[in-house]
Amino acid sequence: MKKIWAVLLCLILILSIGSQPAFADGGDGNMDGGGGDMGGGTSGSYWNNGDDGVRVTVIRVSSNTAATTPVDFSNKSHTAAHFGKISKLQYRSGKALSPSGAQYVSIAPAHTLPEIISGDGNSNIEAIKKYFCSEYAAMLVADATGISYQTLVNGEYKLLIEPIAYFHFNGTMYAMTATEAALYDQLANGGLRSKMVSLTHKNLPLSIFLEYPDLGFPAWDGSTSSKVSNSEIINKLGLGIVKYKEETPVQGDINAPDVEYRVNTDVITSVTLRTNRDLTPDNPASVTFHIDGRTYTVNNVVIPAGDSQVVWVKWHTPSTPTTITIDVSVSGAYTAEDTLKAKIEDLNGKIPPDPLASDTNSGYTVPILPSNNQKTTANWGVWDCYWEPDWVWCSDGTDENGNEIGHWVDEGQWEFEYTGYSASLSGTMNLMPDDVVPTANGKTMKSGYGVKTEVSTILSTSAPSSHYTYTQTAFSTFPEFQYQTYLRVLEQTTGGRNAKFRFQPNEYSITNRSVHFLPVWFPDGKRFTVYTQVWDTWTPNGMLSVNLSDYVSIQGSLFDDWYTSRE
Repeated sequence: MKKIWAVLLCLILILSIGSQPAFADGGDGNMDGGGGDMGGGTSGSYWNNGDDGVRVTVIRVSSNTAATTPVDFSNKSHTAAHFGKISKLQYRSGKALSPSGAQYVSIAPAHTLPEIISGDGNSNIEAIKKYFCSEYAAMLVADATGISYQTLVNGEYKLLIEPIAYFHFNGTMYAMTATEAALYDQLANGGLRSKMVSLTHKNLPLSIFLEYPDLGFPAWDGSTSSKVSNSEIINKLGLGIVKYKEETPVQGDINAPDVEYRVNTDVITSVTLRTNRDLTPDNPASVTFHIDGRTYTVNNVVIPAGDSQVVWVKWHTPSTPTTITIDVSVSGAYTAEDTLKAKIEDLNGKIPPDPLASDTNSGYTVPILPSNNQKTTANWGVWDCYWEPDWVWCSDGTDENGNEIGHWVDEGQWEFEYTGYSASLSGTMNLMPDDVVPTANGKTMKSGYGVKTEVSTILSTSAPSSHYTYTQTAFSTFPEFQYQTYLRVLEQTTGGRNAKFRFQPNEYSITNRSVHFLPVWFPDGKRFTVYTQVWDTWTPNGMLSVNLSDYVSIQGSLFDDWYTSRE
């Protein structure tokens, strides 16, 4: 099942009454919410209703990057352990969860925030929307971040809103966003979830989520009242967006693919399995993937009632471009992703043309680097189930001698244990003049000659090899083509977790060198910067990718060397 959410515009006017603020026309709120009964806590691990707030980050629309340091707002002051003012975008880009030694600071608005996290299972999303889509909230954020109000609402910025919970865990008060709670639980091997699941893995992450995709995060289409996993929180929950320019979200092509792969590549296809009952070794679930004429079945999936787990299959794509439909059938549980459309593409065939000595481009200006989304970390996990015996003596009376007789009965139960995994991808790029450039000096060279590159990547994970693929694809784009139209797929020289790449042999090179030739007209005194995207490190949580760049400085052209040699 796929849900298409309409945009709910927060163009709401509330008249000022007494000391209440005037919430005039504001932004467009991409957020929804849910939750459930909170349950109870323990003496050292508990949450009090009203101990909540939000973290707000101003986002630059043109690049979907943070324009300010995040700011926390709460109706109360809290003395709490925390991890600094880090946004969900930063964690997605690979920022590690790290305790902060600084005192925790939040701003208490003059007009109180609405209830962010519900303690009774009733979503308060409409009140949250009204507040943060208001003119008052925009002025509040502008004042806190140092951006002028007029600049903030001119359509060039939007707000990333993340819910915060202030709670006690093992006797210590913490301030955490939903994402931080999930990352902390991974480090604690499920310890936080075991004591605070109703807060950290239900009502906190489900208090705000997206109605339609934004910032590279998907809309949430799962349950709004059940417990969720760490990976679901990190990748899909605990965020809302406020835009200050009315716009209709792109509906998209109904035939658009759900996922894109490259030809002749090891990939992973995954779905999220959910259940309303305990799935144990006595009654496990199974998932079957039907892909390109082949069938892949994952058996013995165990999940506790009300929870979920990602289930996946690793396979190899065809050697030619195509579009295939992946059908998923489930036994014993359910998934919303029963059909996936996969586009298999070939990045070759977009090789730049041969630059000629006669080429000119008098009106050229050096473009800025692209700001494509990248995903450098992934999180997922697997449930295990084991029997916890509880032997109870059942008396059958006494024998003729008065001795008790009976038998032992195992009244134990199935216990579940969640193992979280993560993977991260990093890389470096080194662009240098080709070895045969006669007048090169370090990273300085003349236009018209060739450059070489080495891209080095590091895949870090403790997961079993069945959970991931190695890095397989890297390709570069170039400034003379505005980083568009043409690209070079790089040649892999080293595989495994430390994959390395370089330019493929250039078909226009007389000696078949692995280079890219610069246009002779490239402006003197400028940097020639190559932009490289590293793709196809697949995990159950999707593809890891990293964007890299490096440059050489241009001083003069090969004509200078030619004229010198003629003199």
